[in-house]
Amino acid sequence: MLTAEDKVLLAEKGISEEQIAAQLQTFEKGFPFLRLKAAASVGNGILSPSEEARKQYVAAWDAYKQSGKKICKFVPASGAASRMFKNMFEFLDAPYDVPATDFEKAFFAGIHKFAFFEALDAACVKNNGCGVDALVAAGNYKEVVACMLQPKGLNYGQLPKGLLLFHKYAEGARTPLEEHLVEAALYASSKGEAEVHFTVSAEHEALFKALVEEKLSAYEKAYGVKLRVTFSVQKPSTDTLAATMENEPFRVDGKLLFRPGGHGALIENLNDLQADVLFVKNIDNVVPDRLKEETVVYKQVLAGILVTLQQKVFGYLEKLESGNYGHADLEEIIRFVQQDLFCRKEDVKDLEDADLVLYLRRKLNRPMRVCGVVKNVGEPGGGPFLAYNSDGTVSLQILESSQIDKNNPEYVAMFKNGTHFNPVDLVCAVKDYKGNKFNLPDYVDKATGFISYKSKNGKELKALELPGLWNGAMSDWNTVFVEVPLGTFNPVKTVNDLLREQHQ
Repeated sequence: MLTAEDKVLLAEKGISEEQIAAQLQTFEKGFPFLRLKAAASVGNGILSPSEEARKQYVAAWDAYKQSGKKICKFVPASGAASRMFKNMFEFLDAPYDVPATDFEKAFFAGIHKFAFFEALDAACVKNNGCGVDALVAAGNYKEVVACMLQPKGLNYGQLPKGLLLFHKYAEGARTPLEEHLVEAALYASSKGEAEVHFTVSAEHEALFKALVEEKLSAYEKAYGVKLRVTFSVQKPSTDTLAATMENEPFRVDGKLLFRPGGHGALIENLNDLQADVLFVKNIDNVVPDRLKEETVVYKQVLAGILVTLQQKVFGYLEKLESGNYGHADLEEIIRFVQQDLFCRKEDVKDLEDADLVLYLRRKLNRPMRVCGVVKNVGEPGGGPFLAYNSDGTVSLQILESSQIDKNNPEYVAMFKNGTHFNPVDLVCAVKDYKGNKFNLPDYVDKATGFISYKSKNGKELKALELPGLWNGAMSDWNTVFVEVPLGTFNPVKTVNDLLREQHQ
């Protein structure tokens, strides 16, 4: 039962009572597992274009950029960096004072290599009257870590990843936010302008804006591109209700507890952007300039494949709308949908021409994404699969392990032995053949979220994660997978990842 106070809270958030009822029902019933056909691989759902083809796709993207269409780079950047420093928080809480684990030893052995070393050294001097090296020589290791993580120093334990110093340059260290601005200038500009949109948490928005204000003109000058940087926060209407283990609303001091709905909530933010083509990439997957060339080339390849396919789709839709087609044309379009868009339906040939046209229009006229995938090197996360949809078609999907039935040995083997991994490297086309923007929430498969278990004030609770942004939130899009080199995937999951050669 909802109280008057509950109803006021729901109205403030923009959440309906029907949504709450549906969420509680989901806690009770759970989410269905997906039915899989196969893990995608090169030759079966994953393209691996030749060098000649790659050149053609780069040229296609160059031509598209001259057309004056609106391009935007979308970077989810709201996550705090606290998980990145988990090991160092543990060191601060440990009963010992000297680095004991391999992780702690590697951190101190490489401390001069971090791009934030100079800032950390200055923070140590300010707080202790001496720098990092003097503190380490005196065995005062914990004070160095405290100056890195706590508000008295760099406050890295509370800041988002986008604002941390990642890479060293002669002219000064750069944050991931700055690296994304440089990337946008290199592959996502059109007619001398590039737009970058960051989703941030409300508490850090002012810090992001201040950094942009400080740095923007230098990057515009260096790359000869006008950079338009915008921000948005996750909408309160996408928060989800927490539930007790008995599937009742979870309350704290009598008030309903809501939690952020995960990155799937960002489909709303993506939907608000007025672009023709959107690049989507995680905040921490950046490299210094000396390694950017490969990333830039393959981003253009992905975008070139997208606009080449889109051109064909638009041509077919115009033909179907005109009525000026024969059975041979329909056969050609079926082949394109099955072979180029990897969307297959076993009984499609049995459909009457009128039903076939309806089916083809439905499958062609929807958002499209081309996703880079890398060879699997054991990173945790999702992978590319051929999965069954509710309408009986089989299409390409990015799946997380939570969406797979662990009691089905065949599916577990598919997931374990998958040849490729999803590094979140997407290029999306979000307008139809008449230039109207698709309403992206219409293409979400609401049955692909998942339930996780958390605790609040020592009590266990169930949390509801919305269908992930590149999982169920884009389930009903046309999807194409393309193999990209491992060198284009360099995430920073722990602080010591910054010591890897790719971040030096």
